[in-house]
Amino acid sequence: MSDIIISEDDYPEMEAVAAIQRGLHAYNQDMGGPYDREPVTVLARDADGTVLGGLLGLTYWNWLFIDWLWMAPDQRGKGLGGQLLERAEALARTRQCTHAYTDTFSFQAPGFWTRRGYEEFGRLDGMPPGHSRLWFRKSL
Repeated sequence: MSDIIISEDDYPEMEAVAAIQRGLHAYNQDMGGPYDREPVTVLARDADGTVLGGLLGLTYWNWLFIDWLWMAPDQRGKGLGGQLLERAEALARTRQCTHAYTDTFSFQAPGFWTRRGYEEFGRLDGMPPGHSRLWFRKSL
């Protein structure tokens, strides 16, 4: 073990990052089966093509993971976010997904998720201080 060097690196080269990602992905697929990972991107644009909101996620292992859902401040509360979510869920169903999950923060409208049938299954209080990080899931 004396010839192994452990170091910290604030700016790792891409090959080092890729080696870690390849190694973990290979292990995960050995244990859980092929990912069949496919991106999910649903956008809302105005007539000029300006993005007013969007949802970014992935489907894999029969799950939809919603990584990002954002609406421009002047578009919030108008039902557009719900339409984006419905489109993503419909796309996930065509890919044989049976469940969906996401995480959010307590200051990012967790009621949006519960109104759409998601249930909280995890909470990390104090992240960030004074708030919580929340995990939600839903059967599709």
